[in-house]
Amino acid sequence: MNSKTTIFNLFSSRLKNVIFNNQIKKNQKCCNYIIGKFYSSDKDELKEYKTPVENIRNFSIIAHVDHGKSTLADRLLEITGAIRRNSGAQVLDKLQVEKDRGITVKAQTVSLKYNYKGTEYLLNLIDTPGHVDFATEVHRSLAACQGVILLVDANDGVQAQTVANFYLAFGRDLVILPVINKIDLKNANPDRVVKQLETLFDIEADSVLKISAKMGINVDKVLETIVEKIPPPPVDRKKPFRALIFDSWFDRYKGAIALIYVSEGSLSVKQYLTSVHTGKSYEVKNIMLLRPEEENVKTLFAGQVGCVACNMRTTKEAFIGDTLHLKNQPVEPLVGFNPPKAMVFAGVYPMDQSQHVALRGAIEKLVLNDSAVSMTIETSPALGLGWRLGFLGLLHMEVFCQRLEQEHEAAPIMTAPSVTYKARITGKQNIKDYGGDEIYFNNPSKFPPPQSVIEFFEPMVLGTIITPDEYLGGIVSLCLEKRGVEQSTKRIDKDRLVLQFILPLNEVIIDFHDTLKSLSSGYASFDYEDNGYQKTDLVKLNVLLNGRLIEELSTIVHASKATDIAKRMGTKLLDIIPRQQFLVAIQITVGAKVLARENLKPFRKDVTGKLKSGGDVLRRRKLLQQQNEGKKKLRMVGDISLPRETFIDVLKR
Repeated sequence: MNSKTTIFNLFSSRLKNVIFNNQIKKNQKCCNYIIGKFYSSDKDELKEYKTPVENIRNFSIIAHVDHGKSTLADRLLEITGAIRRNSGAQVLDKLQVEKDRGITVKAQTVSLKYNYKGTEYLLNLIDTPGHVDFATEVHRSLAACQGVILLVDANDGVQAQTVANFYLAFGRDLVILPVINKIDLKNANPDRVVKQLETLFDIEADSVLKISAKMGINVDKVLETIVEKIPPPPVDRKKPFRALIFDSWFDRYKGAIALIYVSEGSLSVKQYLTSVHTGKSYEVKNIMLLRPEEENVKTLFAGQVGCVACNMRTTKEAFIGDTLHLKNQPVEPLVGFNPPKAMVFAGVYPMDQSQHVALRGAIEKLVLNDSAVSMTIETSPALGLGWRLGFLGLLHMEVFCQRLEQEHEAAPIMTAPSVTYKARITGKQNIKDYGGDEIYFNNPSKFPPPQSVIEFFEPMVLGTIITPDEYLGGIVSLCLEKRGVEQSTKRIDKDRLVLQFILPLNEVIIDFHDTLKSLSSGYASFDYEDNGYQKTDLVKLNVLLNGRLIEELSTIVHASKATDIAKRMGTKLLDIIPRQQFLVAIQITVGAKVLARENLKPFRKDVTGKLKSGGDVLRRRKLLQQQNEGKKKLRMVGDISLPRETFIDVLKR
């Protein structure tokens, strides 16, 4: 053992002892980083895993929500020795929100060693989310894979997201390994699920594996099937280095870390790489494999999946879908994928403007690790300075808010979600004002003047619903109520159907999923995908209080539902707005047309109470008339006092 190794071992053990003796766990990353820096300074001492290409398998686990992806990943990690047995549920689900909700939010990668028939294989596993809001995680994970495990619950059978994930993998020509999970459950019916797979996807019954990830039944056969049926990656190690970035996150000590799939050549520590997208060059400081903890290695070879730390300052530099190559050795870009597009927008404001700086810091830190969130500054006269955030869906927004509260102890105000509309406008002045003849807007304050609009468009989605027969009538009625257009109906077995509807995204994001689950007693499942824009008829509902426009309370709705929504808004405002000393007329209008009106009665002083024995009728009338005249004058000159809490109650979800 040389002197450098001895010093390193002494240094790392002393530093770790100091950290753990003082119970400063949050500095463990700092310790590991310092050790990694020390280690990477001598390339000869770093480990090297030069696995032959024919012994590498890259695959993902895809499934509907709660079908057991993370549990199966745990068993695979235990069998291959990556973790100890009974290490805990869902080892790869590291976020607190994932543990609380029991769902996977972020795709997680792990490199496993597996001995099969005397040969050691390197298995690169990616555990993906199952909810439709995080479908982009699945989409980009498949770019680094040659095969997938399609997991289906033996009790619930094929669900909506199962169908979406199958066609996503099928479109990329990946090898699909169908696996039925939870065969140990009392009501499990794997034979019925096999027939569903055969009906929907033409999957042969003999190719379906039946396992129980929780009990470990037949999980070893899954690993054997992966080695036998999934091909090695089609790579060339003799060509210049070329790699695809398919994920990234931010580390406070190392900067942005890029998760890459190497398609050609190799990359070593201290080499310089260049981004095709930005053109910037970086020195490679650390190369790591996830096993599942980060393990520093000397070189990453074609066919492998690993992490690169090279002093990128932000995740915007580690552009997902970008191609990396060695400096001064340009290559053709790899076929990437479109970045995720925000579909649901909401305003975020601090409870008090004194908390603005702290909330801004919390949001910026979360956005660094979630490139799907878009962020722009927004100002409201009622709520103050805030932000307009874009999310992939409603669950994505809820998870983001929960992470703000749990990880940063922030309690923001979230306004009701909206979607991005499109309008074609006319007139030179308007084109100059809006920057083109086609504009996009997701905030009522940006709604263009109706007289300058040729036509409006709203985003549509193709919704897939899988439901038992008995709930068909109620679900079809719900879809028609939400302005849906039926596309197809197909039977997948004797008592289950798959329906497809074209639906407006605005009708889907609010309460569609909850209503669907309520109608079907939880048995129906729903998935949707973007279906472009469609011509529509939009109007802006304005709120007037005694004839004064309150811009912050405006909203955008479809013309066919304007009257119903206006009546509900009027009733809600009547309950929320505090009473004044004078009558307040609440009007909900579209342009000059009043769709709904409510009168908020004023406080009234008992001016006749001082009269003895009821008093003379003429005296009573005189006092009441004087009071009415005073109320009218006050209404003409008085400002309506709306506290900040009123706007919060109206605007928040």
